[in-house]
Amino acid sequence: MNDWQRVTGSPAQRGLTLIELLICITILAILASVALPMAELAVTRTKEMELRRSLREVRSALDAWKDDYDKAVEQKKIITSINETGYPESLEKLLEGNDWGGLYPHKRRYLRRLPVDPFDEYEEGWGLRSYKDEPDSTVYGGEDVYDIYSQSTRIGLDGTPYNTW
Repeated sequence: MNDWQRVTGSPAQRGLTLIELLICITILAILASVALPMAELAVTRTKEMELRRSLREVRSALDAWKDDYDKAVEQKKIITSINETGYPESLEKLLEGNDWGGLYPHKRRYLRRLPVDPFDEYEEGWGLRSYKDEPDSTVYGGEDVYDIYSQSTRIGLDGTPYNTW
């Protein structure tokens, strides 16, 4: 018997036994069952951060539109009607921009792109509220866009529904 056969054993003794394989598979299954919920939680947290950022981005653009509208009215660059609120008629207006009757030398755009709702499972888009709607209304009045909200019925990690953010 040479040194190599003494260290590794005979060819019939090499490999793992069935018990050793079952123990390894059991350990891997336990580790996977612990890791999977943690991965799902991380994905949900990432989507929640994206939702918060998207809501903040669009709401800031709506506020900037209203501020420019008020400046244009104050400087008499535009003439308003009695029923105008100063908010855009649609979210697309934030993409198109406005020059406010010469307040700016070019069209000022408020968004480069319209962010998507990461929890929009049925591709319904954002829920809209007009200035005259109630703060928690889910029925859009249609006059202007004062606020947006997620139409998802899911509950966030903090226990609040996403459509109330």
